Amino acid sequence: MGSKSNYILNKNSLFDHLTLCIMIKEDRIDLNKRFIQAFKLLEDRGAIIKNDRGGKGVGDVAEKVLGNKAYGHIIRAFLNSDSKRVIDYGQAQSFCRSYDINEAWLLHGIGNPFGFDAPGDALSGDRMVSGGIGNILYTTVRAFAGATFGAENQEDNTYFSIPGVSGSGLVAFQIEGNSMDPVIKHNDIVVCRSVENLNDIRDNEIYAVRSNGNVWVKYIQKIYNNRGRMVRMKLISANYFDNDPFEEDVNESTRLYKVVRKISNV
Repeated sequence: MGSKSNYILNKNSLFDHLTLCIMIKEDRIDLNKRFIQAFKLLEDRGAIIKNDRGGKGVGDVAEKVLGNKAYGHIIRAFLNSDSKRVIDYGQAQSFCRSYDINEAWLLHGIGNPFGFDAPGDALSGDRMVSGGIGNILYTTVRAFAGATFGAENQEDNTYFSIPGVSGSGLVAFQIEGNSMDPVIKHNDIVVCRSVENLNDIRDNEIYAVRSNGNVWVKYIQKIYNNRGRMVRMKLISANYFDNDPFEEDVNESTRLYKVVRKISNV
C-alpha cells in the first residue's frame, strides 16, 4: 500500500514538473536570463552584495522586488539557472525602477542594461569643458532639425569638449520630452556622432534621427525590402508604455547620429 502511494506521489510530482516546464514560456526564460545578467552587473558595481546586512543584500533586493525581505530565497531561485522559478514582468519592472536598469532592455531585450554601450555612472557624470576650441558643436534641437547649425550665425556657435570623447562630426543638443525616460530624461543633453554609412547602424541602439525637418532620439531597428536594402526604420521609445513604436522611411533627407554620451544636471 505504501509503495503504491509513493508511486502515485512520484507520478504526480513528475506531472507537476512537466506542467511547470510547459507553462514557462520562452520569453519568460529569456527575461530571467537578462535578470541574472543585470544582477551580476549590479554586483560588479557594488550596488548589490549578496550577503550584505547593510541594505545591499539579497533580502533587500527581495523587499524592493517582491515586497518582503523574507523572500530572499525566491530571488536566489531566480538566480539559479537550474531552478524552475523565473521572474515575472511585474517583478522585473520593480527591479528596473529600484536599480535604474533600462526597462526596455530587461523586459524586451531592446538596447543595453543601462541604456548605453558601456554601463556605469560615467556616462551620466560627464561635464562640459568650455574655454578654447572644442570638438562638439552645441546647438538647439530646432537648429539641429533644420540643419542650420554651422551655416547661420556662425559667430554664435558654441563648441565644447568632454574628456574621452574625441574626433569630428559631433553635435550636442538638449532633449525635450520624456519619451526616452528613464534612459535619457527631459533636459538631458545628448552628444551624437554623425553616421556616414547606413550599414554601420546597429539594431536596438540609440540614435538621433533627422528627417524632413524632424528629430527623434530613439532605439532603432532596420527594416529591409526584398532586395536587402534598408528602406525604413522602426523607432522605439524607452518609455514604451506612453509612446508606441512607429516606422519612418529612409530617404535622401534622412541623417543618423549615434548617441555616444548623455550629460545630466548641467
